[in-house]
This record gives sequence, structure tokens and C-alpha cells, in this order.
Amino acid sequence: MAAIITDSFKKQIVQTVFDEVSFSDSASTHRYYIGIGRSEQWDDSENIPTVTDTPRTIRNLRAGLQSIKSANDVTFTIPRYNWSSGAIYSAYDDNLASIPAVNSYYVLTEDNQVYVCLQQGKSSTGAATTSTVKPTGTSVKAFKNADGYVWKFLYTLSATRANKFLSANFVPVEKILDSATLGRAHTVLEDQQLLIQNAAVPGQIIGISVTNGGSGYTSAPIVNINGDGVRAAATATVSGGTVTKIELDSSADSGLTMGQGYNFASVSFTGGGGSNTTARVILGPDSGMGNDPRDEFKSTSLMFNTKPNGIEDSNFIVGQNFRQVALIRDPKKPTTDSDFSNSSGKVLRFLKLQSAANVGFLDATITGGTSGAKALVDEVAGDKLYFHQTEDTGFLDFQEEEGISGGGQTGTLVVEGTDADSDAFTRDDVNKLSGKVLYIENRAPVTRSANQTEDIKVVITL
Repeated sequence: MAAIITDSFKKQIVQTVFDEVSFSDSASTHRYYIGIGRSEQWDDSENIPTVTDTPRTIRNLRAGLQSIKSANDVTFTIPRYNWSSGAIYSAYDDNLASIPAVNSYYVLTEDNQVYVCLQQGKSSTGAATTSTVKPTGTSVKAFKNADGYVWKFLYTLSATRANKFLSANFVPVEKILDSATLGRAHTVLEDQQLLIQNAAVPGQIIGISVTNGGSGYTSAPIVNINGDGVRAAATATVSGGTVTKIELDSSADSGLTMGQGYNFASVSFTGGGGSNTTARVILGPDSGMGNDPRDEFKSTSLMFNTKPNGIEDSNFIVGQNFRQVALIRDPKKPTTDSDFSNSSGKVLRFLKLQSAANVGFLDATITGGTSGAKALVDEVAGDKLYFHQTEDTGFLDFQEEEGISGGGQTGTLVVEGTDADSDAFTRDDVNKLSGKVLYIENRAPVTRSANQTEDIKVVITL
């Protein structure tokens, strides 16, 4: 049995997550965090392993988590394709199952403006020509450049959104909601996109694709557009007795005669002296081109962004590496079943010594003299050793008041009864076993320092 999941269903699922992050309320509150972890090397050569979706992978990710930070910044996103003079771009086509990896039908210009291509530049023989004139302007109407390409402006990225979400591989995309839903007034650029959305015309014909050029034509045949809409018009070009291309006519207002109200349409030809030409009508989105660019660009991806700054309220380690990034939903506090809701938190447990710990413990494997427990030290902070355990160290518990050694250093844990329980270790802000792990990414080691800010972007695609 052949079957697919449609983009509409994928978008519906992604929209649910987007709404949970962007419009959470007291009745249904979910919190998303980006976590970093794993200080130990992948192997001697730091070969990054492929992530597998197994309970063991998730368990090991939890074991090495260091810190988490809220991921309140989220957007739909699409692959990035920069406009470049001399490149060939496709035209929008309702028969495309995905965005073409080469010759995309939309572009981002150096002005951070996004345009969709409605008509590809073609020679008289129907061969695709290169784009040499950068699309510019913010008109609600489609426009034709001197190189034959027809573009339609959709939106401009603000400096804020570009800073948060624009990357080498992805571009943010959104539908502008009304100000009442947003709970604030629109920005200038949001109003600009809102004009495009409101001007979108349902049922337009975006283009006509020649499927068989026919033969025997001595002149261009008349193109008849048949369907349940009105006012679309197009002209055929003939070369060597064959119909080589069909282009929508220019309209009186410098746009194209795309008509409106078409749900179904077909093409027939009369005159010209030839025969056997066939063509396929390309219809725009149901709500009109530009009404929701997430549909035009088949966006079923979400980008989460967070930017840990230095020690981030003392919750992020500096002078240490991380090699894994995770997206976690609804983590809990360590000693109760209540939700963790701070903007950031440290996940590691720590051992407390009877005196200040030597920095030589950092990155060492420590061993308990009585218990035989082992652990990797992620951070040395005064008399505290923040640590994690792995499958290699084992998961034995340390004992209070026992001696520990590692990295050429020694120390003694605090005596029993110093704190409220009998555990040698103390949990910090977050229960590492809590929350749903939604995403795991393995990376090359990143070393954190006190004066740097990481720009961590997580992209989830259905």
C-alpha cells in the first residue's frame, strides 16, 4: 500500500509545539530547554558518532548533561538559498514534493528580503537562462525583471529575527498574526508583511508548464485557460515548429494576469497550424500566494534558539567542553515533583570536600577510597566537585567522609550528617532523569569561556 503524510499534517504537529512555546497559558504550560553536556572525548581522535534513537542513547545523554537554558525563542524555518547573479532558479510549482536542493524557487537577498520566483527566465527555445537582476522592492504585486524572471516579494527579516534565527543553512519564516493574538502592536516590518498577506488572491494561476511542445506550428497558437476561475491569460512562444514556453500575460498594473478563483484548470490550444501540444496549469496556494509563506515554502521545521552567556547566572560551566546538545521538554526540580521553571539551571551533582578542592581535579577520573566509586569531574568550584558518571566509570555511590583521589590530587568528603541526608553527593537545580528528550545532536568539542556567548540553534524537521 502506497501512502504519505501530507505537509499539512506535519505543519499541524509542528504548529502544536510552536504554540506550546509561544502561547503557553496557566491551563497548559510546557517549558522547553536546550541542554549541553558530555565533557569526555568521543574517542582519541574525536570521531563524532552518528546519533541513534535508542533508550541507551537518551540515558547516556542524561548522564552527561551539564546545564540547561530556556528555549523560548522559536520559529518555523526553511532551508536558506541566497540570490546570486548567474544562478538559475526554478519557478514555483504545485507539483513539487519538496524544495529543490538545486535551483530553488525562492531566494534571500543581501537585504534580508525573501522573494518567491513565479516565472523562470527562458530563451525563445525554452531553455532556462540565468538570473542576473537581483529582485528588489516590496510591492504586493509580482514583477518582471529584465532577465525574464518574475518575482513576488513576501517578507523582510528584521535585525532581531536575523540575529536569533538566521544561520548559514536556515531562514526563519512566519505568518503574521493579528495584534490582539500577539498581545502587542505590530512592528514596521510585520505591517509590511501583513500587507502582502492581506493582498493574497486565492485561486490564482501561477504558471503553465509545457508537457509536450507538439509540432508543425507556423505561428503561436492561442492559449485557452479552462476552469472555474476568471481572467487568467497567457501567451505561447513557438520555435522550430514547437511550442517552447508559455508565459502569463502582463497586466495593466505591471503584474501578471494570474486571474482568481481557480480550483481546477486546464489548457487547450487553437490555431497556429500545429498539433499535439499539451501543458499543465500551476495553481497557487489555496489562500493565495503570500498569505502564509510557511505553506509556499513547505515549512515543517522548527528552530529553537538560546544563547548561554558566560557562566549564565553561575549555571553554565566555563573552562570545560561540551559535545552534545539536547532539547528537553518539562524538566523537574531535583528533590520534588515540581516543574523546573527558571531561565537556566545546572544539572550536575556535586561532592563536597572538607576543604577547598585543587583545580587539578578538573577533568580527572576520581575514585572513592572506601566505596570504589568513580566519576568524571566537570567543574571545580571552591570545596565542590561537580561530576558525572558514565558506563565506563560505573554508577556506584560515593560515601560520606571517604577519601577521594584523581588527577594527582587527594581530598576527603564531608562527614556524615553535614547535610540533611546520608548521600555523599548533592543534586543541583535539575533532575537529569526528568523531562522528555526530544532532540539529541552530537558535535565536535566546544570549549566554553567566561567572556563568550554560544549561539545554539536546534532545528527539528518532520
